[in-house]
Amino acid sequence: MAQIINGKEIAQTIKDEMRIEVEELKKAGKSCCLAVIQVGDDPASSVYVSNKKKACAYIGIDSLSYELPEETTEEELLALIDKLNLDEAVHGILCQLPLPRHINEKTILNRISPKKDVDGFHPQNVGALVVGDFGFVSCTPAGVIQLLKRSNVEMEGKNCVVIGRSNIVGKPMALLMLRENATVTICHSKTKNLKEICKEADILIVAIGKPKFINKDYVKEGAVVIDVGIHRDENNKLCGDVDYADVEPLCSAITPVPGGVGPMTICMLMKNCLEAMKYYS
Repeated sequence: MAQIINGKEIAQTIKDEMRIEVEELKKAGKSCCLAVIQVGDDPASSVYVSNKKKACAYIGIDSLSYELPEETTEEELLALIDKLNLDEAVHGILCQLPLPRHINEKTILNRISPKKDVDGFHPQNVGALVVGDFGFVSCTPAGVIQLLKRSNVEMEGKNCVVIGRSNIVGKPMALLMLRENATVTICHSKTKNLKEICKEADILIVAIGKPKFINKDYVKEGAVVIDVGIHRDENNKLCGDVDYADVEPLCSAITPVPGGVGPMTICMLMKNCLEAMKYYS
């Protein structure tokens, strides 16, 4: 029977730890503030923004909300970011993606100060991760590391296979596993012999973007499987990149969808914001 890695419980524990820390900082006269920018009214983005505000409120982090109309120009958005970069009371800036088509995402994300880039997307923070310096790490991969550590999964010396090479998950995930002294293989859409490579993994981290793609044929007995994907299946139920029912009997530990990696992403965003305040203010 596999250990079910409960991301909801682990995220709650971390949020409770941060809540205590924020209370102590407030007693010392220090407060933490996250600015959240949303352009347009994409329903999924609105849910994410709402959840981020709720997490801030629970932990005690102040939040500023900028809900801008769809027709906001790139220049107007850049001007707002410049203003927030200079505001010493703001420690983290988050621009909710996706942005409307007329706005260049890369231009916007690169304009956010690396010291306030709590999403961990700025090239300076990505470079810091590569060379092992302090910087903010993309929240989903950072959350996966916390899930593994707090579930007592040994990473050092283990064979880790990461499926996916996106800038947001796959690449930083591989670098973080290297930092934990795992032996890392990155697979992607052009990888040959994917099943054979996955079958060698002690830890299999799946961020492939295809619902229920990974079945038992890809998983060796006793492996730890981390599912980063989230989709709706043919019955409109949430599912991941892993066929959970097929794979779970083989695993020593596995994350469910929902309730696995998902809750950790916002949790790590809060942690990055707190780190920004402590490190830079």
